[in-house]
Amino acid sequence: MIKDRKFWEEWEREWQRRNPAVAEENVRIFWTLLQMARDTGAWPPSNPLEEIEVDIELARKINTYVEPPERSGPKPR
Repeated sequence: MIKDRKFWEEWEREWQRRNPAVAEENVRIFWTLLQMARDTGAWPPSNPLEEIEVDIELARKINTYVEPPERSGPKPR
């Protein structure tokens, strides 16, 4: 659990500044992972609609905004 959110956000910004994304590297990683999935038989799925209800329910939960509760008591450092 992150206790000092401000510190964490600053650390993330600094890390991203020092480690910029390289599109070619990301594409290479994608193709490597795709080939690994094919080699193990995990991709493509035998039935793409299998368990689609689970995916739809998860998408509904992820894309639903819930107002965060009001905090009471002392603020974390």
